[in-house]
Amino acid sequence: MRVLAAMSGGVDSAVAAALAVEAGHEVVGVHMALSRNRDQFRTGSRGCCSIEDAGDARRAADVLGIPYYVWDLSETFEETVVADFLSEYSAGRTPNPCVRCNEHIKFTALLDKATALGFDAVATGHYARIEHGPDGPELHRSPNDAKDQSYVLAVMGPDRLARSVFPLGHFASKDEVRAEAERRGLSVSAKPDSYDICFVADGDTSGFLRDRLGEQPGDVVDTDGTVVGEHRGAYAYTIGQRKGLGLGRPAADGKPRYVVDVDTTSNTVVVGPSELLTVDRIDAARATWLVPAPSEWTDVTVQVRAHGRAVPAQVRATSDDGDPALEVRLGEPLRGIASGQSIVVYRGTQVLGQGTVAGARRERASAAATSSAEPTAAAARA
Repeated sequence: MRVLAAMSGGVDSAVAAALAVEAGHEVVGVHMALSRNRDQFRTGSRGCCSIEDAGDARRAADVLGIPYYVWDLSETFEETVVADFLSEYSAGRTPNPCVRCNEHIKFTALLDKATALGFDAVATGHYARIEHGPDGPELHRSPNDAKDQSYVLAVMGPDRLARSVFPLGHFASKDEVRAEAERRGLSVSAKPDSYDICFVADGDTSGFLRDRLGEQPGDVVDTDGTVVGEHRGAYAYTIGQRKGLGLGRPAADGKPRYVVDVDTTSNTVVVGPSELLTVDRIDAARATWLVPAPSEWTDVTVQVRAHGRAVPAQVRATSDDGDPALEVRLGEPLRGIASGQSIVVYRGTQVLGQGTVAGARRERASAAATSSAEPTAAAARA
């Protein structure tokens, strides 16, 4: 095949490109320039798309003997991933920018451009497996549990999955990948992994939001509406948060309080006891299925965080004003589910589909909750 290898400048994408070459494909390397300030350098393991990363990718391509290009996708990245990130936080939701990057950049902008140029597939350094099942390609978890990225890839859909290659799918550890890079003479073999949000290089997400959205002081209130503190912007808080609340008075029962609702309309953050965070029903919008969408309740497992634990559940496909959606009945309660998070549906290791959490609630009252009154509207939305 003619394969376009996405080369970030890290060890994973370099080894993925090397394996694509070894498999006999005609490979061209491309570095996606996503930052508008490409003169910046990485801060340790934070950030990406810097001038350093582009140079590392070029050196890896030279070692592999493949053509190498830099594609400027910074405008598209800003208009989709960064804009979505700001919009979601402004609305009191908690987005996952890695999911949006895979959706809009790696497997839309990059893949569509590659297809237009005559490439058969795009190869990336993601830790996930593609298996060919009776109904076509299937997306599966990586055997490397610590690095598995199937959660952030679930959004890509079947057509794009069919034009993707994940050469690292069989690696059980990052050490194996680094050893492979060293054996091939790739200088990135010991390069630190990037982590956190790539476009927030210093790791200060709250500071990034304040810089882009401005300070918007408001009240932190208890579930009965009593003001217990102040905040600098409701957008900087997420459901389940306990630290950094700056509360001026302790709870009446002396127990810790958590964010149970973020109301950006009134610019109010609501805090309450931990039991209000427990949910057993989830509704999700913007559903994408890699298999035929199940119209009836189906036994599955679901995962609501990139490296969270999968829990048993039942799921069925629905619609939200004609748009694909899904409903989830959890087999065991979860805590701190925020609107905007991705929920990914699995059967064993196979990814079935995903959606964006639109709401979560508790239908089966817990023992802790039955002793209290009906939850407030804010708590119900949490």
